[in-house]
Amino acid sequence: MKLELDSADLRPIIEATVAETIAQLRADESKLGGKLAYTEPEAAELLSMQAWQLRDERRDGRIAASVGRGGRILYSRDDLLTYLSNRKWKSKG
Repeated sequence: MKLELDSADLRPIIEATVAETIAQLRADESKLGGKLAYTEPEAAELLSMQAWQLRDERRDGRIAASVGRGGRILYSRDDLLTYLSNRKWKSKG
């Protein structure tokens, strides 16, 4: 079986897909508030956990963090994304 498609036929599908993806990225960014870093309670909420759970993850070395002014623990967006990508769920089957 051979399928031939004209590029002009694909253009609207590709444009719609790209537009939808960009819209989703913008929506996700607006949820994060465009902040450079998040406090422990803010980061924990973004990860759907309690602040003490996030603190334990940091202390056990499972998530990176930075120290801000006054010794305040801060998490960058990259810290949170890296943490999530390192914890991918794997089926046991």
